[in-house]
Parts: sequence; C-alpha cells; structure tokens
Amino acid sequence: MRLQLLRALRSRNFRLFFAGQSISLVGTWMQQVAISWLVYRLTGSAVLLGVVSFAGQIPAFFLSPLAGVFADRWDRRRLLLWTQGLSMLQAGVLTAFVFSGIVQVWHLVAFNALLGMVNAFDIPVRQSLVVAMVDRKEDLPNAIALNSSLVNGGRLIGPSLAGLLIAAVGEQLCFLINAASYLAVLLAVGAMRLAPVQRRANRKHVLHELREGIGYGFGFAPIRAILLLIAVVGLVGMPYSVLLPVFAREVLHGGADTFGFLMTAAGLGALASTLFLASRKSVLGLGRVIIAATALFGLALVGFAISRALPLSLMFVALGGFGAMAMIASSNTIVQTIVEDEMRGRVMSLFAMSFLGMTPLGSLAAGVLAESVGPTVTIAAGGLACLLAAVVFATHLPALRQLVHPIYVRMGILPEVATGLQTASDLFVPPEKP
Repeated sequence: MRLQLLRALRSRNFRLFFAGQSISLVGTWMQQVAISWLVYRLTGSAVLLGVVSFAGQIPAFFLSPLAGVFADRWDRRRLLLWTQGLSMLQAGVLTAFVFSGIVQVWHLVAFNALLGMVNAFDIPVRQSLVVAMVDRKEDLPNAIALNSSLVNGGRLIGPSLAGLLIAAVGEQLCFLINAASYLAVLLAVGAMRLAPVQRRANRKHVLHELREGIGYGFGFAPIRAILLLIAVVGLVGMPYSVLLPVFAREVLHGGADTFGFLMTAAGLGALASTLFLASRKSVLGLGRVIIAATALFGLALVGFAISRALPLSLMFVALGGFGAMAMIASSNTIVQTIVEDEMRGRVMSLFAMSFLGMTPLGSLAAGVLAESVGPTVTIAAGGLACLLAAVVFATHLPALRQLVHPIYVRMGILPEVATGLQTASDLFVPPEKP
C-alpha cells in the first residue's frame, strides 16, 4: 500500500520537487493565515478581508491565459525558477514592512496583488511541469495527487504553526519563515535534470496561440464541463475561507488559535482526500468522484454555516476540505491525462483561470454579503449553489459519455478488448489538435 501511495516518488525529479515544495508550502500557508488575521485585527472588516483576497487572486483571471502561452513556448523549469525567485523577493520585502511596524492594509493589498501576478504565471507553469517530472506516464495521476497532498500538508501544518506564533509573538515570524522557505524549492528545481523539450518552430503571434488554446480547451464538451464546474465552485463555494476569521471571532467566539484550528481542519480533510486519490490505480471512475465530492463540499458548507459549536464546525470544515480537494484534484487528473503536451500550458492556464480566477470575485462578493446579510447566510447560500452545480454536472454526464473517444485504449489505460464494455463516465478525450 505504501508503494502504491508513493509510486511517483520513484522519479528523481519529482522527489526533488516534492521535498522542496513540502517546505515552501508550509511557509505559504503561514503567511496566508497571518495576512488574514492581521487585516482583521487592524480593521475588523469582512469587506477588507474580501478585498485583500481579491487583490491576491484576481490577476489569475486576467493573466493566466497569457501565462499558458509562454509556458508552451519557453522552458518551464526556468520559468518556475523565475516565478519562485520573485515570490521570495515579494515575501522578503513584506517581511521588512511587518517587522518595521509601518505596514498598513493598503500595503497588504498591494503585496497580495504583486504575488497574485507572479502566481498567475507560476501555477500553470508548475502544473504543466509535473508531467515532465515523472518517468512513467502511468504514475501521472499519483503525481498529481501527491502534488495536491503537498498543498494540503502545508495547509495542515502551516495554519497550526501560524496560529500558535500569532498568539505568542504576533504575525511577524510567519512572514519571515515564508520568505526563507522559498530557498528549498529554488534549490530543488535547480537540481532537476529534465530532458530537453522540442518546441514548435513556426510560432505564431501570442494572441493567435492564446485563441488557439481557448478554442482547444473550451471546444471539447467534457473539458468545458469540468472548467465550468470548477468556475462555479470557485465563485460561490471556495470564498468561505475568506470568512473564517469572522466565524472564528464572532460566531465561535475564539481568537487566532480558533482560526488556525479551522484552517487546519480544512487541510486535514483535503490531505485525506489526496491520500484517497493517490491510492487509486486508475483515472477511471473520477467523473463520479467529481460529482460526489462537489455535493459533499456543498453539504459541508451548509452544515458549517449552521453550526455554533467548535467541534461540529471543525468536522464540517474537514468534510468540506475533503470534498473540495477531491473535486479539484480529480478534475486536474482528467485534464492532465488527456491534453496534448504542446497545449498543456494553455489548457492548465484555463484551469487556473476557471478556479483561481473566479475565487477572488467570489471572495469580494462574500465579504460584501457578509456585511449586509451575515456570514451564516453567505456561506449557506454558497453551499446550496455547489449542490445545484453537482446536480447539473451529473445530468450532463450521460451526454458527455457519447463524446468519448478511445484515447484511453490508445494510451493503454484500458485494454482494447474492453472497448465498448466500459461504463467509463470520464473517458474524456480532446478534439483533434487545431
């Protein structure tokens, strides 16, 4: 079982990436918790929590598609070194502002916006590069699941440490630890030995290749359905995390430690989800996982909104973390498995835009709604919307099956003799390359 869960680590490059990211992401989550708590401590405003989150995530909506073009044009490893280096520089300057005591809310908005611009390039590049890190194609789903487990392992450890540090000495150390943590991933990516990739020689204009990527990604109904689903969840469901400081203080009557516990519970649920996905031997069946996970996320949000007891709230947040990550990672696995490599950067940039690009819009709306109708109603409404999205996706799944091509047979995922006998709710294959 252990070998099954960790089989992607047989690849040296992925081992390096895994080690570096496992350190860096702890710092990332510590900073995220510290920023949220610092903003709420300085202002007490749910709206400003939404504004800061919006500033950090909205660049993905506008810049990710363009970043995908460059990810398909240029060396992805060098691009990742640049994005991680710039993130480290941003974290270092922010740390200096916090330690000097001159930091204000508008500074946090500006720093988050700068980091969001960098992340708009970093995310599609990093997601596209995962495929090149594994030596065996059959290990790709496991690598994607383990990559997701890194994010959630960081979410499990980072908020807990941040909550304890904030309660003991304030937010400053969280920012410093995050700045230093980028060294790990820079050293790991620098030590990788990747095979050179042949890029298309007759490159067209950037805007033409951008349109080409959009047409490729949204032109095939199963991929389009996945992108639309994660866009809806990103818009109405994921912004719940922006309101966690409000729930920690006003609903559950706690402090920074309560906020850290809520974030940790979400990370624990998400980590359990990635371990579940990593234990799967095939991509088959992930369509049903997406439906069930989206519904679970929606129900968990409704339960969390109603709860007034910390243990019950922690349980619902953990279930929500499980459902959200299972939906995202399963969708990522399907898309990464079927996309052609020369289009991978652009398609993954659409994936980032659909999820991360919609979340800031939802975060801003959630902050405004929480001020007018309260955080309980805001989160409950988002959960009900996620449930509706799961139902709509489920009703369209039979039609999507009719569009399935035998690509998995050609890839060796399905035995040829089984063609036509598989229920294969998610044998999603792309259209012919434009």
